[in-house]
Amino acid sequence: MADASILNAPPPGLSDQRRSDEPCTIVIFGASGDLTWRKLIPALYHLYCQGQLPSPFRVVGFARRDKTDESWRGEMRAGVTEHANGPHDGLERWEEFAANLSYLRGDLNDSEAYTALAARLEQFGEPALRANLVFYLAISPSLFGLAVDQLHEAGLLERLEDDAAGWQRVVVEKPFGKDLQSAQELNAHLIRHARERQIFRIDHYLGKETVQNIMMFRFSNAIFEQLWNREAIEHVQITVSENIGVGSRGGYFEEAGTLRDMMQNHLLQILSLVAMEPPPSLAAEDVRNEKVKLLKSIRPITPETVAEHVVRGQYFAGAINDEARKGYRQEERVDPASNVETYVAAKFFVDNWRWSGVPFYLRTGKNLPLRASEVRVQFRPTPNVLFAARDDLDLQSNALTLRLQPDEGIFLRFNGKVPGNTIATRPVRMQFGYDSEFGAYTPEAYERLLLEVMAGDATLFIRRDEVETAWQIVDAIREGWGDEPITNSEIYAAGTWGPEAAEELLARSGHKWHNPQPEK
Repeated sequence: MADASILNAPPPGLSDQRRSDEPCTIVIFGASGDLTWRKLIPALYHLYCQGQLPSPFRVVGFARRDKTDESWRGEMRAGVTEHANGPHDGLERWEEFAANLSYLRGDLNDSEAYTALAARLEQFGEPALRANLVFYLAISPSLFGLAVDQLHEAGLLERLEDDAAGWQRVVVEKPFGKDLQSAQELNAHLIRHARERQIFRIDHYLGKETVQNIMMFRFSNAIFEQLWNREAIEHVQITVSENIGVGSRGGYFEEAGTLRDMMQNHLLQILSLVAMEPPPSLAAEDVRNEKVKLLKSIRPITPETVAEHVVRGQYFAGAINDEARKGYRQEERVDPASNVETYVAAKFFVDNWRWSGVPFYLRTGKNLPLRASEVRVQFRPTPNVLFAARDDLDLQSNALTLRLQPDEGIFLRFNGKVPGNTIATRPVRMQFGYDSEFGAYTPEAYERLLLEVMAGDATLFIRRDEVETAWQIVDAIREGWGDEPITNSEIYAAGTWGPEAAEELLARSGHKWHNPQPEK
């Protein structure tokens, strides 16, 4: 049953009033890694400058490399200098912030290192700094189980009752397994020493302001929610495109591929927010219940029907903005005969009352023409009478675009009459842009997510059954592909919008992709 304090919580990401300002300590495992340097410490520094961190607080970095407090602080300062942005990108308050940072050298499989961690926490004078703990596992997923085992053995992590004096929370980064079986094993290991409500699985996409705004847009605007169903909507497209290749991540990508790396988490999470039913409240469990119900309503794609509903692709050499790009098989640490997909497009149906018969097209890929994430809702065309019956008019169906990144905003396309003495029409666009409307700094995803961890609000995090349901969807697709080699219709040049087969996927239903446009 949901905690009463959560039931009365304000909408996720929509309130400046924090629900908890209890002092706490954040322990970052993998403190010498890229995520800590590039995202976590800059996010914490921003929060500190905005007065949103609890007082007091401490951050303890835990990693194998031999560093002192001062040397680690120096590295983190460099990270803030390079990666911080917005109103607090200076270092005026760095020294007072850095006084709360310390470093502990230790190996993840060394029990004495965890004993030393417990001793370090005991040195903090404020009792809440020892009782309220966030363990951020910025490490390889294969080491999650080892870390929670060692934390438990050191007395730092327990399955706490609701009325416990303090709290302990474990934050884990994706990937959450590589298939359903490994995800189930990982989840079982995590909850061996912590309750599900103590586990916070991060998908940074859910921390983006524009992704959070999907719920606000849908459920606070009657003019759109009335149309959000099969009666008015013809189909929905969700595009997450990247204009870079795999770069130095070739080894990881050979194991993961785009289906596991992007479709299983980011795109299915966006789909669940776009299509879910209104939750009875904004309590974390109510919101997550509706997301899971939506994912479970997706019509299963069996291995036998994969070819009909899913397209994969792999990029070969091309150019983006006159910059030459090598093919995937020429990338570092990639098999020269690799069949790993760098592009996926899928056609899903949601078998419930609201969405029956409405196709949802999802696509994501690397080395596409530009970096963009957007949701396009295509409304049904008007009846073939009056203006729609005339062949000489440029009449297009209405469309609503939620641009998640970059150039964040919402755009509505409708038909308008061109001024003059003849009846001529042209599609026009109403535009809302975050920058022009609010003119304010949009918080980085990790800022919001770190705040929610400290507040104990799991709304923006992924629950165990969400993870496992998503894996059920993609496992069947992988089984359908099997060991079949990439075909000519599945390859695409870097700098194009994907393979020919992806266009055919929509053309069979009389639809076509809407490609995101560059910023203007």
